[in-house]
Amino acid sequence: MNNVALGRYLPLDSTIHKMDPRAKIAMMFMIIVAVFIPAGFYGYAVIGLTILLCLYLSKLKVGYALRSMKPMIIMMVFLLIVNVLVLKTGYPLLTIGKFSIYSDAIFQTLYIVIRLMLMIICTTILTATTKPLDLTLGIEKILKPFEKIGIPGHIIAMMISIALRFIPTLIEETQRIMNAQASRGVDLENGKLKEKIMAVLSLIVPLFISSFERADQLANAMEARGYNPSHPRTRYKVLKMTTIDYLGMVVSAVCLIVCIVIGVVL
Repeated sequence: MNNVALGRYLPLDSTIHKMDPRAKIAMMFMIIVAVFIPAGFYGYAVIGLTILLCLYLSKLKVGYALRSMKPMIIMMVFLLIVNVLVLKTGYPLLTIGKFSIYSDAIFQTLYIVIRLMLMIICTTILTATTKPLDLTLGIEKILKPFEKIGIPGHIIAMMISIALRFIPTLIEETQRIMNAQASRGVDLENGKLKEKIMAVLSLIVPLFISSFERADQLANAMEARGYNPSHPRTRYKVLKMTTIDYLGMVVSAVCLIVCIVIGVVL
């Protein structure tokens, strides 16, 4: 679990690292919107090439990005099983006795898996190339116009930043609890289904307690430092868009437009 990539910042010297966080958030938003456009595998190919370009410019390895998919493997297997059992349309690919696996079940699972993969890798690139404080500032600047209608942009940005920041911490805490439970004779891998459920429950309860303790400690630390989200704040770092930021948003916009055109044509 220590190899999970989602939520970790990697301090590399790359073009994507130097970009404005607002531009990177806008790029991620446009790519995720493009993922949900019914453009088929052609659209996914365009999005995949765009993401590969971002990985190259950010100096992140493809293997590192794919590592963020590890927590989703169980859910993907579950989706495959459900689709194979439920969907009975298309042409049969494999027949075992009276049971047949149809093409639509496989294609539907592939659509969902590819969508999840593209969105998670896109989010991984954002968190790996953007410092948590810069991400908070970028989200706050984007949401600032909505404060006129009562939406607390700074509070939302702070919550998102804290959530992303503590993903690796919670994963490490889970690994620590698993090692402690294993040293006490708890088997999380073998045994009957009921025994596995009880083993997982013995893992979830201390994890929740630890999470609440960390949240309480963080709240006390922020309060001790005089943090008040309603007060006006000054910034040491001022965000400024550059040519590469606009160019990155143009590339993402072109990707979105191409997916829309493919979706309309298909």
